[in-house]
Amino acid sequence: QVQVVESGGGLVQPGGSLRLSCAASGSIFSMSDMGWYRQAPGKQRELVAHISSGGSTNYADSVKGRFTISRDNAKKTVYLQMNSLKPEDTAIYYCRLWVTWRTTYEYWGQGTQVTVSS
Repeated sequence: QVQVVESGGGLVQPGGSLRLSCAASGSIFSMSDMGWYRQAPGKQRELVAHISSGGSTNYADSVKGRFTISRDNAKKTVYLQMNSLKPEDTAIYYCRLWVTWRTTYEYWGQGTQVTVSS
C-alpha cells in the first residue's frame, strides 16, 4: 500500500557530507510525519531527525547543527543533509512515515548504510 525507500548511503570520510533521500508512494505523504532513525551494531535504534506534516523539525542533540531534514511534498520525498560527519554517525539509517487519524499508521524503509571512516 505505502512504500518507503531510502537511498544515498555510502562511505564518507570524517568531516564529509552525505544526503539521504526517502521516497514514499501513495497519496498520504503530505499529511504524514517523517523521521530519520539510525541503528548502529549493538545499539538501540534512535531518532535522528523529525519533520512534521506542517514542516516543523527537531533533531537529536548529537546531530543538531550538522544535519538538516527537509521535505518536498511534490516529490513525496524527505531528505537528510548530513554535514561534518563523524565516525559515531556510522549506522544504518531508516526512514519512517507515520500518520495518525483514529489510530497511528506507520511505514518503515529498508534502511541505508552510512559509514564514516578514514
